[in-house]
Amino acid sequence: MPQLISQPTLIPVPGGKTIEEFIGQVNSKDTAVSVAVMDAPAGWSEPAQTPQFDEFTLVLSGSIDVEHDGGLTNVSAGQAIITRAGERVRYLTKEDTKYVAICLPAFSPELVNREED
Repeated sequence: MPQLISQPTLIPVPGGKTIEEFIGQVNSKDTAVSVAVMDAPAGWSEPAQTPQFDEFTLVLSGSIDVEHDGGLTNVSAGQAIITRAGERVRYLTKEDTKYVAICLPAFSPELVNREED
């Protein structure tokens, strides 16, 4: 039977970013995939990470910079980027940005492998 997700779960994070998880370990108890809408303010960043999941990021408004071993990739509204499990990446914004993040398997603190600031 189809499962209606009537609303996301708001996941608190530091730095002014908001996460609205629609599908994933918190809201729907899925471990195979997570789908969340992120709102990140201008000047937001997070520590570098080497996740154990693939992440598909679709930018809806603004832009996000993705630092990686090959340099820096800017992803603007209407564009997407795929980062693969095992790649060291860091996300940051210069302007208010709204984006969708899809993780396979689902995001979890145990799989993200964030570095200390």
